[in-house]
Amino acid sequence: MTDTQTKKAKIIKLCEENNVGFIRLQFCDINGTIKNLSLPVSQLNKVLNNEIMLDGSSIKGFRSIETSDMYFFPDLDTFTILPWCERDGENVARIICDIHNADGTPFEGCPRCNLKRMIAKAERLGYKMNVGPEAEFFIFELDKNGEATTKPHDKGGYYDAAPTDMAEDIRRDIVGSLEAMDFEIEASHHEVADGQHEIDFKYADALTTADNIITFKYVVKSIATEYGVHATFMPKPIFGINGSGMHCNLSLFKDGKNVFYAPENDYQLSKEALYSIGGVLKHVKAFTAITNPLVNSYKRLVPGYEAPVYLAWSLANRSALIRVPAKRGVATRIELRSPDPSCNPYLALASILGAILDGVENKIEPPQPVEENIYEMTPKELKNANIESLPGTLYEAIELLKQDEVVKDSLGEHIYHEFRLAKGVEWDRYRTYVTQWELDSYLNAY
Repeated sequence: MTDTQTKKAKIIKLCEENNVGFIRLQFCDINGTIKNLSLPVSQLNKVLNNEIMLDGSSIKGFRSIETSDMYFFPDLDTFTILPWCERDGENVARIICDIHNADGTPFEGCPRCNLKRMIAKAERLGYKMNVGPEAEFFIFELDKNGEATTKPHDKGGYYDAAPTDMAEDIRRDIVGSLEAMDFEIEASHHEVADGQHEIDFKYADALTTADNIITFKYVVKSIATEYGVHATFMPKPIFGINGSGMHCNLSLFKDGKNVFYAPENDYQLSKEALYSIGGVLKHVKAFTAITNPLVNSYKRLVPGYEAPVYLAWSLANRSALIRVPAKRGVATRIELRSPDPSCNPYLALASILGAILDGVENKIEPPQPVEENIYEMTPKELKNANIESLPGTLYEAIELLKQDEVVKDSLGEHIYHEFRLAKGVEWDRYRTYVTQWELDSYLNAY
């Protein structure tokens, strides 16, 4: 029996033993929105044999109506039972899928297939990128009609405990569900802002991490709904307080060893680590459109709210874009602090990996680390130190993306084209919309 046959047999057995009634086939569009096709378990053999079709013309960034026939190719390793979906003894299972063309080839517009393409590129160079994400989110109350508000669920602050932290039970159930789905949870706590939270899970390879991020967001929002509240990964839902980020801890492994660690070097960092920092700093302005993809993302990327906007790196300084945490050995890593949790994780990690590989392949040296508080520097001091800033708007980010061939190649032609078009439309809708701030400021004054 082949490995694939063994996995299929295991899934069939798990469905029988756990009385699974439905299978959900999940995938992402280019915006990172989870899509879902639910099938009765009687269709399981068709699912496992890649026989289930979808209409790609109905999915953002996929196919035109003339070439819309596509297939679900489930990743058998992602099969899991959804712990909160049990009803009357019947369970629901989930499998994450790649999307393939009608001829069976991977669809170039599938974000997950594209990340696998970039992972294969890294493997040809002997590298594997590991990622540990730290995704923050808010929990808000619902109004009497069941619609989300921006009223925080509690008034807690950083590391607060109950009863100030009113979401301990919600986080406990989120963590319990994730652990039942084989996540290794490292920490769970209240964040700085009212109603803001963070749950950290163990690092993994890039593909597993991207799968874990979309699963994490799915679980958080689902469990919050069970409690009658709304969880959101919107980067900056409330003016004047901290927004939600998704710091990414990044490392390269080769032959099972962390190649960022070099105990004999300055800072105990290898050339590969420094070149990776150099590559990220070179391309981050362009891939910010991917890691921070909303108009709202740039309301978070402003000085003063712990969001890093300055292109620098440091060993401890949290005002820099890239920080190198103190742990060494197998835990040696760089922490990219700009991404936010609204991003499509498959596209974000593909872009970051592309930047790191460019840095390593072309030996891109980073500048010297900056250990002083960059937030307190004057514009003149920033200029003298050659410290630039991330783009200030989605429009600026898209324009910079257009100029960066490395990041465009990391996305592939199809995804780059569709993403740029979609974000252009989003920006045009935003810039022509008359906001309440404008009415409050100008209606009576003029």
